[in-house]
Amino acid sequence: MADDMSDDKDRLRARWAATLLSASRDTRGTSKIPDAPDPAPYADRLLARWSEPQRRYHTTAHLTAVLDHIDVLAEHAEDPELVRLAAWFHDAVYAPDRSENEERSARLAERALTEAGLTSAQTAEVARLVRLTVTHDPADGDHNGETLCDADLAILAASPDAYAAYAAAVREEYGFVPDEAFRAGRAEVLRHLMALPRLFRTPYGAANWEAPARENLATELALLDA
Repeated sequence: MADDMSDDKDRLRARWAATLLSASRDTRGTSKIPDAPDPAPYADRLLARWSEPQRRYHTTAHLTAVLDHIDVLAEHAEDPELVRLAAWFHDAVYAPDRSENEERSARLAERALTEAGLTSAQTAEVARLVRLTVTHDPADGDHNGETLCDADLAILAASPDAYAAYAAAVREEYGFVPDEAFRAGRAEVLRHLMALPRLFRTPYGAANWEAPARENLATELALLDA
């Protein structure tokens, strides 16, 4: 098990390095930053955050899943590498009892990516995308935002068993909340999601994830109400 986790983190480190390198190249394929910092320490610091003990769902497994979903949706994004960087940062700060996680994660991205040598425009776009995960409500035509939000919400369309495991992990993260209060809060979240005219904005997400996601949400809500 420990070896598997180490292998998973090694693969994530490689993905981080490739993404950061790609984002820091100009159209001629040459580095924008002659002396760009080593990407490894950034990956290690981010992975340490994603491995914190209070996490049950928002773990490196979730990060990997979001990155995998972005790979599926990449053709829809205008700047897929920036969307991937936003995935790395979108839950980098995560405390279940705090409400400003996304804002703190965006500020972390602003500091780290500026230091790593990305342009101010690239850094601002990554931070904007991270902040967008507060609402998961990108504007029409915001292809980067649609890609990130769909990738983050794709778990809603998982198989019934995988969705049940996700819901159980979320409950564990909020273990400090009494059962009755959690059920009420979780049900409110689910009703808000089900009331949205559409959960997924990319063509792929709308075609493949919308229906199973709504079925999973309805099932969990019925269980909570029961």
